[in-house]
Amino acid sequence: MVADDTAGSGDRSEGEKEMDLKPPAPEDSEGHKDGDVEMVVSASECPTPSEGPPEEVAEPRKWKWSVIFLCLFGFMVSIKPGEPFITPYLLSTEKNFTREQVTNEITPVLTYSYMVVLVPTFLLTDFLRYKPVLIIQGISQVVIWLILLLGTSLVEMQMMELFYGITMACRVAYSSYIFSLVSPALYQRVAGYSRSAVLLGVFTSSVLGQLFISVGNVSFYTLNTISLGFVSFGLTLSLCLPWPKRSLFFNRTQNQEQKEVAAVATKSELDIMNPKESSASRWKDSVFVQMLLEVRNVVRRPNLRLWSLWWVFNSTGYYLVLFYVHILWNKVYPATENKNIYNGGVEAASTLLSAIASCIAGFTKIRWNVWSELVIGVITALQAGLLLLMLNTDNIWVCYTAYVLFRGFYQFLVPIATFQIASSLTKELCALVFGINTFLGTMLKSIINLIFSDKRGLALDVHAQFLVYFVYFTILTVVYLVCAAVVIFRHYRNQASEQAAPTELSPVAAGTEAEPLSNGKSARA
Repeated sequence: MVADDTAGSGDRSEGEKEMDLKPPAPEDSEGHKDGDVEMVVSASECPTPSEGPPEEVAEPRKWKWSVIFLCLFGFMVSIKPGEPFITPYLLSTEKNFTREQVTNEITPVLTYSYMVVLVPTFLLTDFLRYKPVLIIQGISQVVIWLILLLGTSLVEMQMMELFYGITMACRVAYSSYIFSLVSPALYQRVAGYSRSAVLLGVFTSSVLGQLFISVGNVSFYTLNTISLGFVSFGLTLSLCLPWPKRSLFFNRTQNQEQKEVAAVATKSELDIMNPKESSASRWKDSVFVQMLLEVRNVVRRPNLRLWSLWWVFNSTGYYLVLFYVHILWNKVYPATENKNIYNGGVEAASTLLSAIASCIAGFTKIRWNVWSELVIGVITALQAGLLLLMLNTDNIWVCYTAYVLFRGFYQFLVPIATFQIASSLTKELCALVFGINTFLGTMLKSIINLIFSDKRGLALDVHAQFLVYFVYFTILTVVYLVCAAVVIFRHYRNQASEQAAPTELSPVAAGTEAEPLSNGKSARA
């Protein structure tokens, strides 16, 4: 019922992959993140391999096997053949829920639960060093499929969506986990490995599900039983994962701890005589407070601000479409037999196209400081047109094709947005910015859900909701294109002024230099 783009996915979200909060590499959000794009932390900011933990140099085989095992884990937990068919299962005679119940009472719970658990999970992931959160994810997935198999009431299906929200939030642990196993010099390589494993798992899962339905002619109940077996195996693998010795915020590396000890040892007598001032200074100099203060630098930079706003607003519309598109398919083509449902094949095709689009984005070279708004505006306009097509067609294959293209256009911009936001930030600030963007997007999704989808709001049917999404993307298109016109006009006006100006050298005005971000670099305006 919901597509998972954080994992690249089938029927469920966060991709929301979401929600991809992984700080060191620009792979987005659940959608597919591009392993070919440059690293989030620039090469000059990354320590050399010798600066990494000593155990990585001394025992290269150990971390290699850990990375291989984690990639195997990412592949296996992505295999849930029944995921693309959850909505048809709920609407079938096996469960016998109405379309109104699924649309207005069951599906909205997913967004609410994800919003509630997102921030606590983000903090606990680092504090607990990843593995416990992945175990919680595995338990949640087992509970989801047990409820799908055994549950019969509306409340039980809402509980199923609650656990789906927990599962989505826990996916950030996998995205970050792999970077605790290797030195920073290897971040880009292992990021590509981990995301490739997940995408391959999602593709395999969708194809398997479609083959079981179309060729094997199995029932939805049997398909979900198979999915329960796979997620149970994934839970077993999570128990066998190695336990990292370090993480990003709470668990410092040995080198960091030695620096802190040295700093304490060199305290001045004045600090000892004035403990109150020293305590206040330590609070102001804490990493977390400094990161919060430096977030305002992101807001001040036009390019970083643009892509952060794109992340919030466009991902909101994107995931709302993914949450409800399976219900739309059921209304456009209410298949009476399992073998006539092609959700798995469509999800496999969209995952493959998303991977190709992200790869193409990694090789796209244009002047983003000039053309970003225009590119975003054109792609958003195309997405709005595809939504209008899905809304008005009675041909299920046209609807399928429009959905695949819709996802492909979004995934083309994901790695670009990730790199544009993260390339000028340290990995700590990068994690915080992506976390804030994802949380704001989730809040916006919850508000829209509450107003238009929820039974306590307008409780619109799925066609009316897609009309709302079309209007939403149309408004975004107008805003982006107006901003593009302003930016391009200013660019060429300034270019003309520079050509007309005298050729003699003039001193640079004070204060024109860009304010550096936390990594000492200036963000591109």
